Amino acid sequence: MGHTSAKVTLRSPDLSKAEQVTLLVDMDSTYTWVSNIALERLGIKVRTVRKFKTVDGRLLERKIGEVVIEYLDERATRIVVFAERGDAEVLGVDALEGLELEVDPVTKLNVST
Repeated sequence: MGHTSAKVTLRSPDLSKAEQVTLLVDMDSTYTWVSNIALERLGIKVRTVRKFKTVDGRLLERKIGEVVIEYLDERATRIVVFAERGDAEVLGVDALEGLELEVDPVTKLNVST
């Protein structure tokens, strides 16, 4: 299928700040991972810390918050992981579902109907 990416707009919960980012669409990631630097610029608050198991079996602890994600004409508040240096920035399944999106192997990213 190859790689699919999406240019999304991230917004602070009060919608006063916004930033466009291009994220790799990762159907194997539950949550969306975005640079902690970008999230801090938006004023995203840390709600908790969670552990994640990597593909190679390592355990990582990462901060979790909520961000407003926009793609095309859809907007949803979703969980976001504060990615650290070396972490991939990805659009996860939770955000795809919240935005009513699906990945099509031919046309890449589509709004569900």
